[in-house]
Amino acid sequence: MKIKCVETSAILGGKEIVKSVTVDVEEKKFIGIIGPNGSGKSTFLKCIYRVLKPSGGVIYLDNTELNRFSVKESARKMAVVSQHNYYNFDFSVQDVVLMGRAPHKKQMERDTAKDYKIVYEALKRVEMEGFAPRAFSTLSGGEQQRIILARALAQQTECLILDEPTNHLDIKYQLQILNIVKNLDITVIAALHDLNIAAMYCDELYVIKNGSIMAHGVPKEILTTGLLKEIYEVDTKIIEDNETGVINILFSPSMT
Repeated sequence: MKIKCVETSAILGGKEIVKSVTVDVEEKKFIGIIGPNGSGKSTFLKCIYRVLKPSGGVIYLDNTELNRFSVKESARKMAVVSQHNYYNFDFSVQDVVLMGRAPHKKQMERDTAKDYKIVYEALKRVEMEGFAPRAFSTLSGGEQQRIILARALAQQTECLILDEPTNHLDIKYQLQILNIVKNLDITVIAALHDLNIAAMYCDELYVIKNGSIMAHGVPKEILTTGLLKEIYEVDTKIIEDNETGVINILFSPSMT
């Protein structure tokens, strides 16, 4: 699925947080949105997955304006893994993942054997199949995040939106989750905090600061010492792996 955002803007609390952002995501590309904290990354993604209504611009899914789809229709096209996931009721892990099947169901339609099979397979992919009867609230933050990914996998969409999905995970599960996502062969848009993770997995990067796009390109073009100094105000050294071609960023501590 293609996603195109044309001059998308968003206002929160009377302040323009996203300022005429244009992003063009080709089918089956893994696109990273990077930038400092408070730059507008999450707010921009919320405009795409319809938690927030843009104050300006147009968002297209496969050349059709997003607002022409019902929420349920767009949920059959896009799944979301966000930073924070709270439930007022003490759902089981299986029930949480079953929520991913909701966009495919008619009102009051019961879950079927097929739904439960999809849920089990999604849990198995994130190595959490043994947790199905557990209460979601009893899990660690990292475990909960893996369950939310399983819910998104159960949704079986053409696009996945990731809003800093690995914040609560140790390195093993950061890599596991992003390997799973990379191998889905679908369109992915991810706001990422870790620049080395972004360099490893993303086909293209958009850099956002103060609500505006500052740069766009493949990781090797974007993740340079000059641009990182401009955007993050830190000194870095860039090293390229001779075998894989992936770049690694080393951060220099400030002495001032």
